[in-house]
Amino acid sequence: MRAWLALLIVPLAAAAQTPGTDGDYGSRDRPGEAKVALPEYPRPENYLPFEVSAVTPFAFFVDSKSISVGPGAVLRYTLIAKSADGALNISYESMRCTDGNFRVYAYGSVGDSWFEVRNSKWELIRSDRRNPQRAVLFNDYFCPLTGYVSNAADAVRVLKSGGGPRGAIGGN
Repeated sequence: MRAWLALLIVPLAAAAQTPGTDGDYGSRDRPGEAKVALPEYPRPENYLPFEVSAVTPFAFFVDSKSISVGPGAVLRYTLIAKSADGALNISYESMRCTDGNFRVYAYGSVGDSWFEVRNSKWELIRSDRRNPQRAVLFNDYFCPLTGYVSNAADAVRVLKSGGGPRGAIGGN
């Protein structure tokens, strides 16, 4: 009986010591990066569309009011994916132009509110068929080879211009 009890208690004790399981969101940023404050929930009138692919079943947008650019070429923005039937997937995230990584801080939730991601971490932006939107934002809009956007107004301008060569920027 004690062996069975030990098998139950040890995993529970380990889970209790895992960072982020007790309300602590863990080390969300590198030293020196500012704590992330979630933006106002996005409104359709502030959606800026961007082209991902002619074959994707979603339309993609960035909320113009949520864009910010911080030290180290870290861009924060709200990403909206809208299905053909109108369903929305909304996330508040960031990307680093210096190393091609992204992280998600929160997802849109019922009642136009945010649900924070526990243990958010930086991940490599990958160009794959399932989630091409971040790679397109990175390569064609926010962090092209011509330089990254240096402020929110630059990011809005590049999104409105359609990215690519028309949205070329003279960033850093």
